[in-house]
Amino acid sequence: MILKRVENRDDKDRQLLAQIGLKHSNLALTVELADEFLQLLREQQADAFDRWLMKALKSSLKPFVQFAEGLFEDYAAVRASMLTTVSNGLVEGLNNRLKMLKRQMYGRAGIELLTKRFILSL
Repeated sequence: MILKRVENRDDKDRQLLAQIGLKHSNLALTVELADEFLQLLREQQADAFDRWLMKALKSSLKPFVQFAEGLFEDYAAVRASMLTTVSNGLVEGLNNRLKMLKRQMYGRAGIELLTKRFILSL
């Protein structure tokens, strides 16, 4: 429910999140930080990333603090991902598929069969 876009949440979800937020301030902050971060990524708002990062680092939520610290360690790459539209997702998907096939075939057949499976998987 939290990962949905704010505009795609139905009324029931909105009411539930509002009720939870009133009773548990930490959960309200969690939803707020998650919504803001997802919006940063979806709309590639690199200029707002610094504010979000500081807000997450100063929050009382340990998982968000740790997540923000990890993002801060690789700040340049994360910020660059919000500035460009280039993605290597297709290449990474292909690499993942080939590695999975390699693991499946380990010790079962020779290089000829492995090569055929690789070619047929493309």
